[in-house]
Amino acid sequence: MGSGVDRQGLALAGLNVAVLAAGAVLAGANFTDSYNLQSMAAQVPELGLLALGVMLAMSSGNGGIDLSGIALANLAGITAFLLAGGLVSAEEAPLLFSFVFAAFALVVGLIGGLANGLLIAHAKLTPLIATLGTQLLFTGCAVFLTNGSAISLGYIPPLDDFGNSPVLGVPLCFALFLLVAGVLGFVLRFTPFGLKLMLLGSNAKAARYGGIAENRMITLTYTISGVLSAIAGIVIASRNASVKWDYGGSYVLIAVLIAVMGGVKPEGGYGKVSCVLLAATALQILSSLFNFMDISNFFRDLAWGVLLLALLASARLDFGLWLRPRA
Repeated sequence: MGSGVDRQGLALAGLNVAVLAAGAVLAGANFTDSYNLQSMAAQVPELGLLALGVMLAMSSGNGGIDLSGIALANLAGITAFLLAGGLVSAEEAPLLFSFVFAAFALVVGLIGGLANGLLIAHAKLTPLIATLGTQLLFTGCAVFLTNGSAISLGYIPPLDDFGNSPVLGVPLCFALFLLVAGVLGFVLRFTPFGLKLMLLGSNAKAARYGGIAENRMITLTYTISGVLSAIAGIVIASRNASVKWDYGGSYVLIAVLIAVMGGVKPEGGYGKVSCVLLAATALQILSSLFNFMDISNFFRDLAWGVLLLALLASARLDFGLWLRPRA
């Protein structure tokens, strides 16, 4: 298994290099200059964090999926801004406001993720139905709170710096994404939680006989996914200086695509953070190349959908069966 994982990581790293090289040839030198590279890096965390949440849900097995990520991210940003604004003045104490905003967003994400976990673990709803339902619920709450309009945060220096300013050439939000991915990767590989999650995804019945508390694991997994969505909501608010209920309409599809590109098995039991990270950067580079070439967003969504279907189909097909010589 180790060599297969290494080949996959090398293939994704090679894909990143290939797309960058293609961008330099097709879009010119501006595509690989430092400003555009920083811009691409700043856009990765939104999708990357949501994809990590999808990876966790898929790894838990039993058809695990989290379709509510972007809806919860938007709700977390909206709720946090409204609550923080009622307690702290963004003009008089911008740094304190930023910390209070982030804290409220994380609480909303935790509650939303916990709701998903309880519905799946204890109400025994299928993950697809449960998270589709909460996606609609979170979106409805966001529309109610904003009357369907975008809310401008205004210029809040700490938040703006976090979302848009690089330090030593690295955007702060991208550095946070790498930190979160590193911590999650360590947890999955070196802690009992990671081992139990993969065992549960591989064989739920054997995991139960082995003493793994299935309901607790599923609840915790979806709660962590909700917190990741909240962090994505903080990044979105910081980068755009606004929050809106329908931001990132296609992000659900792209997050699932990134997870599948990263080698996460839809049937559960396997997922590697580093591969998901490389898949997220490759897809962002390709998306930026589409922008440089003025390719329509509608075509881009079509391309993502076709690519996702192709990857899912290839994971199911046994090409050796077709290539094996017949008697």
